[in-house]
Amino acid sequence: MIKLIKSSFYNEELTKEALCKFISNAEYLSMDEQCRSFETEFSAWQEREFSVLFNSGSSANLALIQALLNIGSLKKGDNCGFSGITWATNVMPLIQLGLNAIPIDISMRTLNISLEEVQKIHENSNLKCLFVTNLLGFSDDLEAIRNYCDIHNILLLEDNCESLGSVLGGVKLGNFSTASTFSFFVGHHMSTIEGGMVCTDDVDIYEELLKVRSHGWDRHLNETATKKIRTKYNITDFYAKYTFYDLAYNLRPTEITGFLGRFQLKYLDEMIKIRQENFNRLKKLYENSDFVTIDVSHMETVSNFAIPIVCKSSRLHKEMIRRAEKGGVEVRPIVGGVMSDQPFFAKYYESKYELPNSRFANENGFYFGNNPELTDKEIETLVGVFQP
Repeated sequence: MIKLIKSSFYNEELTKEALCKFISNAEYLSMDEQCRSFETEFSAWQEREFSVLFNSGSSANLALIQALLNIGSLKKGDNCGFSGITWATNVMPLIQLGLNAIPIDISMRTLNISLEEVQKIHENSNLKCLFVTNLLGFSDDLEAIRNYCDIHNILLLEDNCESLGSVLGGVKLGNFSTASTFSFFVGHHMSTIEGGMVCTDDVDIYEELLKVRSHGWDRHLNETATKKIRTKYNITDFYAKYTFYDLAYNLRPTEITGFLGRFQLKYLDEMIKIRQENFNRLKKLYENSDFVTIDVSHMETVSNFAIPIVCKSSRLHKEMIRRAEKGGVEVRPIVGGVMSDQPFFAKYYESKYELPNSRFANENGFYFGNNPELTDKEIETLVGVFQP
């Protein structure tokens, strides 16, 4: 069986040995120096000013939306567009926190939302926020989308959980927006078992995220920010430990998360290089005229943890799923499918949204794993299974 992932970690044996040694010798296992160091090192790698580590990518999404509401960048009732195909916990915080979630159809050319679709929705709905999911290592013209958002005062966010290391126009995906989220779930690019990150260059968002992550208190702010907030609310040092300044959660990671992140970060460039090489060998499948061609000509690097195939007919889709089962290849639907068709969304929104491309991709698509441990023989098998 060619699984989506083979191991919990890249260089798994070495990673587990190092983890056991760390746990045996660590003075603290709750959030501490390893987490702070991972945040600093990931910021340097991603080329963003600030990073805040969370216990999952889903928590990162939730915390980011809460932080933006807390500082007034968003207000309850604001219209927030999101990618038609995405993951549930990209959309759920929008609903949970009182925003009006509006799905935007994808382009079949890139499987991501395009500027044209954003314009269409904004003209009808006056978007205040756009939460783009960079689906499966791909993107549309994010620079054009960013410019449009800047002109129309739309807050642009990226969910980059599926595209760590992809590059467009010399810029890493996740760096086109005010803030972006990442996942280090075991099945994604870099594993800390569970874990997530928010990256931003905005100091106000950064400081608010530190509070939102930990009960709403100020314990993780720097000295200047701590003094400022305590002075504002007239809080003494004695009572500050249990003063809660705004709506928040406990979304903290552990030192295990931080240690694993730092350890795996050493291999991240190597993993991305292998994923890109795998993709270059497997994208020949898109030459099949019975499959939808995904355009990556505008991208320098495609880094995905899974490779999608969209068939042009339901008949072929069924045939490909049958072939995968027979050939021992694990396949899944494309991410979470059409979010506006999911039961949780229909519970809160009665409208039926017109998302023809998203539905077509969901009903006729699937993906298989692209992990850095794929062998030459396995790549040949994948090509053989899915070629006509």
